[in-house]
Amino acid sequence: MKKTLIIGASTNPERYSYKAAHKLKQYGHDIVNVGLKKGEVAGVAIESMGPIHADIDTITMYVGEANQKGYMDYILATKPKRIIFNPGAENPELAALANKLGIDTENACTLVLLSTGQY
Repeated sequence: MKKTLIIGASTNPERYSYKAAHKLKQYGHDIVNVGLKKGEVAGVAIESMGPIHADIDTITMYVGEANQKGYMDYILATKPKRIIFNPGAENPELAALANKLGIDTENACTLVLLSTGQY
């Protein structure tokens, strides 16, 4: 299973990051929730950006490009195998930096990838 770090985690059931957290857990993936507000999603606490998780396979982005600047060093230091930029979170600058470090990037929807067996 692919341990996934969700950036933009939310306790709001209407948010796609919330839905993705539950779907990832349903499919057996371990998750790390990172967000601005404290709480819990899919049985996992939302933490603030801080300690680097060295065992992350995938980062799935639910923060728009304008708000990603503060996350860029954290994301790159995590050294995931890939970053999924969900709709509205596409970021060519971050994708280029990640690709230079050997990190795969996709403009895709985590929910669709899971439900179609492409995750």
